[in-house]
Amino acid sequence: MTSSSVLRRLGAPVLVGRTDEFRTLLDALTRPPSVALVEGEAGIGKTRLIRETLEAPAMRGRHVLLGACHPLREPFPYGPFFDLLRQLEGRVPGRLGAVCGALRPYLPELADALPPAPEPLQDHRARQHRLFRAVRALLASLGQVVVVVEDLHWADDGTRDLVRFLIDEPPPGMATVLSYRREDLPGAGLPLGRAYRHPPGTTSVLIPLRPLDVSAVGSLTAAITGSTAVPAQLAAELHERTAGIPFVLEEVVRGLAASGFPAGWNAGRDTLDAMEVPTLLREAMADRMAVLTPPAVAVVRAAAVLRIPATEDLIAAVAAGEPGLDDAAGDTPYADGPGPGGEGGADAGGEPFAGGADAGGGIREAVLAGVLYDVGDDRYGFRHPLAQQAVYGSLPGVDRRRLHRRAMARLAATEPPPLVQLAYHARRAGDLEAWLRHGSAAAEAARELGDTAVAVEILEGLLSDPELRAGDRARLATQLSRAAVIGLAYRRAVALLRRIVLHCEMPDTVRGEIRLNLGLLLYNQAGNYEQGRVDTEIAVEELREHPTLAARGMAALALASWGEHPYAVYQRWIVRAERLLTDRSDPALRLAVRGNHVTLRMMAGYPAAWAEAEELVGAGRTVAERLQVARLSGNLAEAATWLGHYAAAERFRHQGQRLAAECGSPWLQGIIDGTSLRLAWSVGDWQGLAERARRLIDMVQGVSGISADAHLVLGLLAVARGEWEEATEELDAAALGDPANAPSPILAAASGAMIRVWVARGELEAARAEADRAIARVRRKDIWVWGADLMPMAVAALVRCGRVADAEAAVAEYAAGIADRDAPLAAAALAACHGVLAYARGRCAEAVAAFEAASARYAALPRPYSAARAAEAAVRCRLGAPGPGRAGAGGAGPTGLGDAADGGGVGAAGGAGLAGELAALAEQFAALGATRDAARCRRVLRGNGVSTPSRRGRRGYGDQLSPREREVARLVALGHTNREIADVLFLSPRTVEQHVAKVLRKLNVTSRGEVSGAS
Repeated sequence: MTSSSVLRRLGAPVLVGRTDEFRTLLDALTRPPSVALVEGEAGIGKTRLIRETLEAPAMRGRHVLLGACHPLREPFPYGPFFDLLRQLEGRVPGRLGAVCGALRPYLPELADALPPAPEPLQDHRARQHRLFRAVRALLASLGQVVVVVEDLHWADDGTRDLVRFLIDEPPPGMATVLSYRREDLPGAGLPLGRAYRHPPGTTSVLIPLRPLDVSAVGSLTAAITGSTAVPAQLAAELHERTAGIPFVLEEVVRGLAASGFPAGWNAGRDTLDAMEVPTLLREAMADRMAVLTPPAVAVVRAAAVLRIPATEDLIAAVAAGEPGLDDAAGDTPYADGPGPGGEGGADAGGEPFAGGADAGGGIREAVLAGVLYDVGDDRYGFRHPLAQQAVYGSLPGVDRRRLHRRAMARLAATEPPPLVQLAYHARRAGDLEAWLRHGSAAAEAARELGDTAVAVEILEGLLSDPELRAGDRARLATQLSRAAVIGLAYRRAVALLRRIVLHCEMPDTVRGEIRLNLGLLLYNQAGNYEQGRVDTEIAVEELREHPTLAARGMAALALASWGEHPYAVYQRWIVRAERLLTDRSDPALRLAVRGNHVTLRMMAGYPAAWAEAEELVGAGRTVAERLQVARLSGNLAEAATWLGHYAAAERFRHQGQRLAAECGSPWLQGIIDGTSLRLAWSVGDWQGLAERARRLIDMVQGVSGISADAHLVLGLLAVARGEWEEATEELDAAALGDPANAPSPILAAASGAMIRVWVARGELEAARAEADRAIARVRRKDIWVWGADLMPMAVAALVRCGRVADAEAAVAEYAAGIADRDAPLAAAALAACHGVLAYARGRCAEAVAAFEAASARYAALPRPYSAARAAEAAVRCRLGAPGPGRAGAGGAGPTGLGDAADGGGVGAAGGAGLAGELAALAEQFAALGATRDAARCRRVLRGNGVSTPSRRGRRGYGDQLSPREREVARLVALGHTNREIADVLFLSPRTVEQHVAKVLRKLNVTSRGEVSGAS
């Protein structure tokens, strides 16, 4: 094999060091529906592995659609998918479903084969859903199809949403391959924006590609050069110099081959040094470029400047006039700009550049040499970004700027103009005015499309440039602050805005608006409430000459969930805000201020707030007004959930979610999603709730105001299952780990759950301390309706520690605080508190009546878990009635709301009835998923010698796990010991040991560590 043949090869002749990965990927592709995630750093060989697998004999007969994401993201969602669907031109099956007509505006090439376009929809989310369904229907019509989307780390949010939609419910014959570089993934580093958990029946594999070891480096080197073997010492030296990255190794070895190797291999470092073998990719690319003809060099340089794969015409236009194409291009006066026809590279008649023929030959040569790569659809680029960077870095600055100017001229004539690319080329060409113009236009286009993430990304890029003028920096910072405050990404924006308000000269009004939005970012996204409040208060002062914005800041300071100030402080801020409003004030601002006032009153449970709330949610005509209605609806949904008005909360939630989607506010959508989690927990809709919560946490990438809801729900679910370590971790993440920066109602609810954990563990002093702190916070806030999830357990903890008088005083204060409020959840909690106090004083009949009243109130909301807990307390009071002055019977202790399992004796009269009630409650708990509570009820029955009513016809499970074994398997998978599992499920360690043995046998595993994956 000659060295010239080596240089022409596009890649190594064989796939080296990837046998296991190849088999795994092939197995997934031949077992659809399937999803394969191929992960690896730049140059590791993701594309090569995918292409080799697609060429395997087992893949014959399948449709293969290839798409890729690019680093210059235009505000055009789903672009990579439309690119790959265009490959179906001439191959679209007949008799497609009507929904496929939604693709017509996006795929004109397929229009003749698609059904008629349906009527347009006004709702953004409805349009998106119909479009997604259309893509899935078209792919489903192909039967066996492989969809490949490479470089997912560059995907826009819309493409990620579409990918998630398709793989969450994939067509039966579709295999999906997604490749990405984890180090370049945005946000939390998740390729899909959230954790992927494959649906039942879908094959799912993660294929991480690692650097090659020394042996594989030697094998790949031999394959590239056509040698039978490579000396071990040389292989070790190549491994050291290339880090085992296949692409870099290929480039280095090709440089060696061009110098006469492999003939006369000599082992060791001396040989490599003597031959001046390039050790960096830049040097390898320089060697390969040196053998190209001038036309090929010109097009490669043009492709490097364009950065992303481009068409032959575009590459030719940028390369025109370069050395090697001069003669063909002639002395055109348009070498650095558009021709008279208005399009760079064409004359008035639309003819291509005169040098087009030579450019085409140069592209052909570069492709054959393996310098450029045909990516399909008449687009050519580099096989890897490292190669592009190497060529680009070798260009003198004057040449780079000239080529960037040509790229600008050509792209400016495109319709619609690719604004992000134009901004990139303008900046690299040194044209700051054009850079600002195109960048600002790109951000505005993204904002109008509702793509907040792209708008924020573009503005952050502009503001990061040190050469930006002060006036432009202030203007762009204002735009960034406005966009970021309704998005999810915040870390980079917060750092940029902080630097600007501290160090840039600008009028107070401009600085005040930027600082105001910075404060809102700290409040809403970052969860830094104290700093957010400080910034907002400073902004209000800076905005003294701009009363409308000052009113907005004051209204933000009136949201009582933030901070630990008394209700009266928030009331003063909202009154000040309303005084600044006039009849001529912006309607959206008036709506925002009035909305915050009604939210404040609703949060406190004032009955009169409902009428004004219903009036305001029916307002909103402009986009700005509808955004405020969406925000208000979300706030009202949150307030109604804390109050216990669940039907109204669901109505507000639905409206808020719809309007937030229409207005393109992902942060607001996330906030409402968090409320919906708590709402689902409250009404007993626990099926799949933990997965929903985890998905939301993955999606919002640490946005505190949203993730707090999800962590709280995960903590409450863990408490109901008796998983104390998991509950503690989630409750800390929700609020308890940083109380000063936690939303106040979530903090109160988390404290109530944590008190229960402490009591269950027998750590009564810790429970009492948490109760004292939590009650003090609610007292200071003076919004007692937020104590509904706190007070029953806090009172129980105080009673258990012998502080009955303190408990009675706290309950009296609580009763006074909710006396005139429309808060049915708080009223139910008050009844439960009265039950705890009555039981502590030995007034068993009174306790039973109070707990039964609490259960009825909870059930009416409905809140089935709390209703069952209160009903259980009533039954346990009747099982063991203590006399005055002594503790309640057994593990219910002096509260009736314990987590211990002992109970009083069952007399002859009524024993069967109580047993039946307790058995029914056990079933209710089990149906919800509250395994700890169900196990406790059953243990009380066993402890009283009462047999659970027989369930006739109970099935045998054979080799399948029984419900009890599934509970044990889950706890084993979480790492619990037998004794800990026994404590959670109220079983003896010996019984748990027997269950664990059955779990291991049925799952066909030999150790506890294998249970997680097997189950």
